[in-house]
Amino acid sequence: MIPKDTNDSKPAPPTHATKDGNSRVWVGDCREVLATLPEVRAGSVDLVFADPPFNWNRGYDKWDDAMPREDDLAFTRQWLDMCRRALRPGGAFWINIPDDTCAEIVMHLKADGGPGLPALEMENWCIWHYRFGQNTRERFISSKVHALYFVKPGGFHENAPGGRTWRPERVLEASDRATTYFDPRTFDKKDGMPGGKRVPLDVWYGQYWGRVQGNNKERRHGHDNQLPEVYLARVILACSDEGSLVMDPFLGSGTTGVIAHALKRRFIGSEYSAENAKRAFERIEMGPIRPPEVPPPASGIHQARNASKQVRDLFQGMAEEAGAEVAPKPRRKKVIKGK
Repeated sequence: MIPKDTNDSKPAPPTHATKDGNSRVWVGDCREVLATLPEVRAGSVDLVFADPPFNWNRGYDKWDDAMPREDDLAFTRQWLDMCRRALRPGGAFWINIPDDTCAEIVMHLKADGGPGLPALEMENWCIWHYRFGQNTRERFISSKVHALYFVKPGGFHENAPGGRTWRPERVLEASDRATTYFDPRTFDKKDGMPGGKRVPLDVWYGQYWGRVQGNNKERRHGHDNQLPEVYLARVILACSDEGSLVMDPFLGSGTTGVIAHALKRRFIGSEYSAENAKRAFERIEMGPIRPPEVPPPASGIHQARNASKQVRDLFQGMAEEAGAEVAPKPRRKKVIKGK
């Protein structure tokens, strides 16, 4: 699994490209095709999102997903370093990864790798939680994947040219204080956020956040490892601006490209399978199922507390402005005598 030397290689033309050239897709090994691109060599990528093969012996079209453990770790370190080198100072690096290799990735990216490969700064260790895990009796059922968020050092002046891009105001959700607890302190926030809203928690779940399976409207035929659109919308909205360059080394079903293109970001990506790349690019041109600028419903999981109609009416107006409805008033169970 040693990639070809790309130091003197000329970049190949993209296999697929939109008419304006802002979204481009290559077929091949990301360590070879992306490493030759001038944007990657120059270290000018603003945001990298990577959802690599998990080495779970899945039936991908071309890729060997059952490598010996050490071969898979070597492959992982190689593509990590290619992406780390591609980032500009202050650029964001998101990785979607299960338990198996999560610790190794964190340790590798936190270590200095030499020239062009500085230790990255970890901003968040998020969790994507879904309710439909693979059934097993051997251990607790897995119902999560790690979403690791790193930033390349050297970018100063947040949200200024050359600095870290962090736009939480684009991904706010309704606060539990408003939708569940009817707490008036939500009207007197001191963190610059509007009343009734908050930056999302670091555990991501709720409506539209489930695994894309079955008759899900987002599901792309022939691909069973697809990320929900809201996941990529949150990442891209919060960590890039219009015109930013987004890169995905493992295009897969194409969700990163779909959302990046819809949000007017420039996009470069690679996919090992020519057939997958073709279908992913078709999806990029078709666009997302839902507008990515519209946040998903609030993620509160607790039943709303009982409160007077006056209090609930007050918060209902605030919650509607925040994009969520106050939970319905809890119903008291009717007690039947003799039961």
